[in-house]
Amino acid sequence: MHDRKPVQSWLTDMDGVLVHEGQPVPGAPEFIKKLRASGKPFLVLTNNSIYTPRDLQARLARMGLDVPEESIWSSALATAQFLADQRPGGTAYVIGEAGLTTALHAVGYVLSDFAPDYVVLGETRTYSFEAITKAIRLINDGARFICTNPDATGPSVEGALPAAGSVAAMISKATGVEPYFVGKPNPMMMRSALNTIDAHSETTAMIGDRMDTDILCGLEAGLETILVLTGISSRAEAERYPYRPSRIVTSVADLIDEV
Repeated sequence: MHDRKPVQSWLTDMDGVLVHEGQPVPGAPEFIKKLRASGKPFLVLTNNSIYTPRDLQARLARMGLDVPEESIWSSALATAQFLADQRPGGTAYVIGEAGLTTALHAVGYVLSDFAPDYVVLGETRTYSFEAITKAIRLINDGARFICTNPDATGPSVEGALPAAGSVAAMISKATGVEPYFVGKPNPMMMRSALNTIDAHSETTAMIGDRMDTDILCGLEAGLETILVLTGISSRAEAERYPYRPSRIVTSVADLIDEV
C-alpha cells in the first residue's frame, strides 16, 4: 500500500465500532473525547435512517459517548442532500420514520402521495403492507425509487429483523424497478460526509466493522480504511474479500494515541 498523508479528519461507523449491543465499546468514550479535544473534524456515520441526529446524540450520551449533534451523519441526511441536489424542492412519498421525514423537510421537500417525484424507502420499526402497496403503485405510475440503505436485516433482542434492503427487494420484484441506494456501501455516503466537514479523502480515515459496507465504501471513496474487530467482520473473514482494509486493529482503543 502506498504511503498516505497524516490523518487530519475521521469518519467512524457507530454500531460495532463505538457501541455494541447497547453498550459502549471499551475505549470508545476516550476515543471520542480525544477526537473532540484535538479539534480535528469528525463524523459518526450510520446507515440507520430511523433516528434524527438529536435522537442519536441522546442515545449515545446515555452510553457515555459525548458526540455533538452536528457530528452525526445518517443515511437519511445523505439521502435528503442527494435529492435536494438532484431535484430541488421536489416531492416524495416516504416509508420511514422521523429521521428520514425530518431530513427531507429540512431540505425543502414536500411529502405527498399525489404523483410524487420520488418514492423514498427507509428503515421503520413497522413496515405497513398498505404503505408498500402504495409505493408499488406510485413507482408503476412513474415515481423514481430511492432507498436510504441496502441492509437486508437489522439487529434486535429477539434476532434479525427485515430491513430496508429486504423491503426494497420486494418492491423491485413487484415493479421491475431497482432503487438507487444512497447509504453505505455507496461512496456517495462518504463523499457527502467529507463535504459536510470540509475534509479531503487523502487525509481522512474511515473506521468500520464491516468489510462489505464500511471498508468497501471507504476504499471506493479513496479514504484510509481501518477495520476494527468489535463488530461484524473477523480477521479471518476479512481475508476472504478481494479487497483489503488499510489495516486491522482490535478496537478504537488502539487508535486513541493517533488522534
